[in-house]
Amino acid sequence: MSSLRQEFLSRLKFRPDRFQLEAIEALDAGKTVVVAAPTGSGKTLVAEYAVYRALSAGAKAFYTTPLKALSNQKYSDLAALHGPGRVGLLTGDNSINGDAPVVVMTTEVLRNMIYSSSPGLEGLRYVVLDEVHYLQDPYRGAVWEEVIIHAPPEVDLICLSATVSNAEEFAAWVQTVRGEAAAIIEERRPVELRHLFLVGDRNAGAIHVLPTFVDGRPNPEAAALDARARDPRRPAARFRSRLYTPRRVEVVEELEDRGLLPAIYFIFSRAGCDDAVQRCLEDGVRLTTPEEAKEIRAIAESKMDALSDSDLSVLGYGRWIAGLEAGVAPHHAGMVPPFKEAVEACFEAALVKVVFATETLSLGINMPARTVVIEKLTKFTGERHQALTPGDYTQLTGRAGRRGIDEVGYAAVLWSPFVPFEAVAALAARRTYELTSSFRPTYNMAANLIQRYPRREAEHLLNLSFAQFRADAQVVALEADLEHARHQLGRAQGALAGRPGARRLPAPAARGLARRVARLEAQVRRLEKRLRSQSQSLSAQLDRVVGLLEARGYVKAWSLTAAGQRLARLYHECDLLVAEALHAGLLDGLEPPELAALASAFTFEQRGASRQSPPRLPTARLRHRWAQLEALAAGLARDEEEAGLVATRPLDPGFARAAYRWVSGAELGRVVGEEEISGGDFVRNVKQLLDLLSQLALVAPGPQTAQVARQAAERAFRGVVAASSVVAPDQVPTGPPGGP
Repeated sequence: MSSLRQEFLSRLKFRPDRFQLEAIEALDAGKTVVVAAPTGSGKTLVAEYAVYRALSAGAKAFYTTPLKALSNQKYSDLAALHGPGRVGLLTGDNSINGDAPVVVMTTEVLRNMIYSSSPGLEGLRYVVLDEVHYLQDPYRGAVWEEVIIHAPPEVDLICLSATVSNAEEFAAWVQTVRGEAAAIIEERRPVELRHLFLVGDRNAGAIHVLPTFVDGRPNPEAAALDARARDPRRPAARFRSRLYTPRRVEVVEELEDRGLLPAIYFIFSRAGCDDAVQRCLEDGVRLTTPEEAKEIRAIAESKMDALSDSDLSVLGYGRWIAGLEAGVAPHHAGMVPPFKEAVEACFEAALVKVVFATETLSLGINMPARTVVIEKLTKFTGERHQALTPGDYTQLTGRAGRRGIDEVGYAAVLWSPFVPFEAVAALAARRTYELTSSFRPTYNMAANLIQRYPRREAEHLLNLSFAQFRADAQVVALEADLEHARHQLGRAQGALAGRPGARRLPAPAARGLARRVARLEAQVRRLEKRLRSQSQSLSAQLDRVVGLLEARGYVKAWSLTAAGQRLARLYHECDLLVAEALHAGLLDGLEPPELAALASAFTFEQRGASRQSPPRLPTARLRHRWAQLEALAAGLARDEEEAGLVATRPLDPGFARAAYRWVSGAELGRVVGEEEISGGDFVRNVKQLLDLLSQLALVAPGPQTAQVARQAAERAFRGVVAASSVVAPDQVPTGPPGGP
């Protein structure tokens, strides 16, 4: 054992698990490591060892996360461990000690540093990619693959992932791209997980709390109870009168009686989370002692220092603190960060006993509980209801069981008339999911490839993606399936045609056969289509992207024009459309509130059924510019369709009036009240707008436009927005974007 490893391990207050030691040994051997393990199993220890190695060698380590909130949390952890002078933070709205030897950042920030050949990369030895399974995210996943492919070759990666079924495949790809890599897989949870099925029974006057599995198999008692209620021979009225979905307050009281608190209660609705807290208060639920309530208020007030009394009133502080002091709280994206941070701190201190949360809580935030409750096995995506996947279930239940506190964690699912018990058991039994890729060339990616590499090397780098790696493996299987289907089709067609001189088939037989031929023909067509899709290399997609950029004057003979160089510095979902607006002068000659309002159309996207609202633009100049911007977007959409490219996300002016008023200096109450937007949504949208304004301040061709963008960003960064950011004194965000 190396002396460095021995020194690191001797400082621990617990005995490391086998997989942790294997990963540490792989790092000592100079390998990139892929660690796939359940939530709460201690993957972070591997990352901490990489940081320790870097500091001991006088080198740098970057720790990346997919979320700003998670980056802020990890920054606090590492600063407490190594001292604030040795740890920095870089996100879209934070820039603290960026030259430190250890820097926490969102993954987008690192990608942007790599593309811009930032001096900050000098001396970099390790990069931690936390929550690397995010690479399958349809909007942001490509960023992880870009980092893995383009990171300097001397850098070793520590890829930390939730449990996935194809971790070896992912590690094999990483080894293809980065050199020697080790796959470290741990399927055992540090705390045993027991699955429960909660059924309301009016006849019994109680909630049945049943184990989902008995001796490793679906519980026959639960199955029988559910089946009797669903028996089609029983009158519907009797069915409805017997079983019911347990009410939220009932569940909380049952968990308290059984000693199963603290709990995270997942409700896939913000309004549902708020309503659950209110119902608990109305029903007299109090899970705290007077002493605990006093501690809770002190923590909450410490998080509210930067908010005014009027801000707190607008944000519903009175209702929220009443629930918090009673030991129940909501947690969702509609809340401003200081409120969420207070909930997290109180829950972590075991003061708050029940948190009603949307699924955003399952994404990396360190809030383990004894019990996790899942109210429904379907969720609304904003457009439609869809069933939870095994990956969703695994992510949600990963919070159940506190290591070092609980010997057992519990995952409880509530009975529903729409989901049979068999489906609940099947979902709980399948705890892993397959990691896929969402990688595709974007306009910004193409511009950076052109700027950095010859064409052949750029195409080679694209073909190193996980998407292409998986596609190449699937092509072989598809070819075999297609050959078999064609063979079967040929036999069926031959039988239908018959041999010359043979007796004609009876009509019925000619019909279990004509239908079989039709089915096989359809199967062959589907397989041929899939094969064409899989075989189409990413370099062909790049050709189409580059072709459109050439037609619009961003690229000439595999070189960037001045407009192309601007595009290479625009990291945004609507990158080309923003560049086109700059080129057309649509962002010039505006006042700061006007520029903020118009720029918000690139960043805002209304939730759910409220989309397609008519634009509410406060000035005639803005209305004129909006019409021009719409025409520009329509022209780009036509070109993208003709080129066979994925369409740029549509513009949405739904936040324009709020942005205009906020940058004009309006109070929070006026902006939030008149726009009917939650405090959390308002803050998130202003932060996304700040990301874009900061970029415009750096890339706008006209100095006046750049100055106005800077002014708009400065004016927007105040009040609840500033209070929701961990920013060093006198700093306003000016760096590259940092993700959500």
